[in-house]
Amino acid sequence: MDKKPVVLVVMDGVGKTDKDLGGGNMVLHAHTPTLDEMMRVFPNTTIQAHGTAVGLPSDDDMGNSEVGHNALGCGQIYAQGAKLVNESIESGKLFESATWKELTGNCVSKHSTLHFIGLLSDGNVHSNISHLKALIKNAKGQGVKTVRVHALLDGRDVPATSALQYVDDIEDFMKGLNDASFDARIASGGGRMKVTMDRYQANWPMVALGWKTHVKGEGRQFASAREAVEVYRQETGAIDQDLPAFVIAENGKPVGPIVDGDSVVLFNFRGDRALELSMAFDYDNFDAFDRGPKPQVLYAGMLQYDGDLKLPQRFLVDPPAIHNTLSEVLVAAGIPQYAVSETQKYGHVTYFWNGNRSEKFSEELETFEEVPSDVRSFDEAPWMKAAEVSDKVIEAIESGKYGFIRCNYPNGDMVGHTGNMDATRIAVESVDLELRRVWNACKAHGCLLMVTADHGNSDEMLQKAKDGSLQPKTAHSLNPVPFIVCDESLALKDGKFGLANVAPTVLQAMGLKAPDCWLEGMLK
Repeated sequence: MDKKPVVLVVMDGVGKTDKDLGGGNMVLHAHTPTLDEMMRVFPNTTIQAHGTAVGLPSDDDMGNSEVGHNALGCGQIYAQGAKLVNESIESGKLFESATWKELTGNCVSKHSTLHFIGLLSDGNVHSNISHLKALIKNAKGQGVKTVRVHALLDGRDVPATSALQYVDDIEDFMKGLNDASFDARIASGGGRMKVTMDRYQANWPMVALGWKTHVKGEGRQFASAREAVEVYRQETGAIDQDLPAFVIAENGKPVGPIVDGDSVVLFNFRGDRALELSMAFDYDNFDAFDRGPKPQVLYAGMLQYDGDLKLPQRFLVDPPAIHNTLSEVLVAAGIPQYAVSETQKYGHVTYFWNGNRSEKFSEELETFEEVPSDVRSFDEAPWMKAAEVSDKVIEAIESGKYGFIRCNYPNGDMVGHTGNMDATRIAVESVDLELRRVWNACKAHGCLLMVTADHGNSDEMLQKAKDGSLQPKTAHSLNPVPFIVCDESLALKDGKFGLANVAPTVLQAMGLKAPDCWLEGMLK
């Protein structure tokens, strides 16, 4: 087997299925001559990118880019996100942690409020409402008197207009706990793509609005979260993820601003959209926006979202300690590697790929490049920065410096999340065009090209509502993803494989031995 340099392309959000509910499979409807030719000519299969294949609790759990790139980059399956938190809650370990005792003890001793900020749904990608319920219930048992929930509305990992289902659920749950000595209620909120949950420092004004809304209690006031959702829907026609920020008030006063002496928990377990708010709470030297007088509070995340940055300093559940990643193996073998994407997925080919590690394993052998994303709605420019990412990949190929090159095209996922099917079709076609350019460069310079995806999204953009009607689906799909090896001389094994089998396959192609803890490679 030739030990050619390997180029791995990750087409984010491009699942593989022949199903086409309501004509919503934009991968199927897109004009993709490059992918079609590759699938016709070269060894290919589909691999699992969700559920237990990526360390999530069950095969009903959709995959996501974070766990997907963890699995792609480490060749193993680690317990992830929801599963980690589930285990910690079920065992009681979370509630015995020093952090939880510090947070609740602070509120008891100071008669202060315990705040929970996070995505209010059971999507199991960023959060789960069941975790929030467990935290609130235990807080009451610890003697906390006042709880406030700052509810970010989903509509992305769950149906697009399902917010009231979760608002009513948590309101009913809290009413069942409330009594003369305990008061829990929703204090503020807004759509996840409008307030608080930015990532990769692409749109700090989102986080600044979250600070103003959750911390200061400033913004348009409503009597309840249900009223806010209903009024905003009527006024804007927006789906849940795009609803404006709101503040719950009584007699003109917000019911839950965050003030000195309070404790705050960000109950999301996924890290990418939790880092910036954590910076705003944790960092003394902070200039991304004007926080005004910063309240002196105890702040914690559900997880530590970045181990190298130690952010946040306090957290409730230990993240998976991922070892023996592909990058480590290649560094040990002295093989230079290159990673690139645009801002929206840059962290996925670096931080998540390297096992939730911000720092490189080797400054000499690892090169990372970021192409800045546009700050605009992705359906307005569905080609995003695919051409610029390709330019960087082709430059890396032509340099002859690298034994392994990886890139991510975010289009199929980021545009798919908007629910705009026409734009998503263009997004998939844009990636196909760029894939041809990379393939041509690989052929010209003797590189082996492998193509896959991290999860589905653009392949399933419609779903049936309870009444049988079709509605937009902005969440990831449960479909497998393609895996293509662009070399007619190679062959793939039969069997059931997942994303964690990709790294071993890369090492097979390089003629390198995989760590004993890895899964098997897919090459015969």
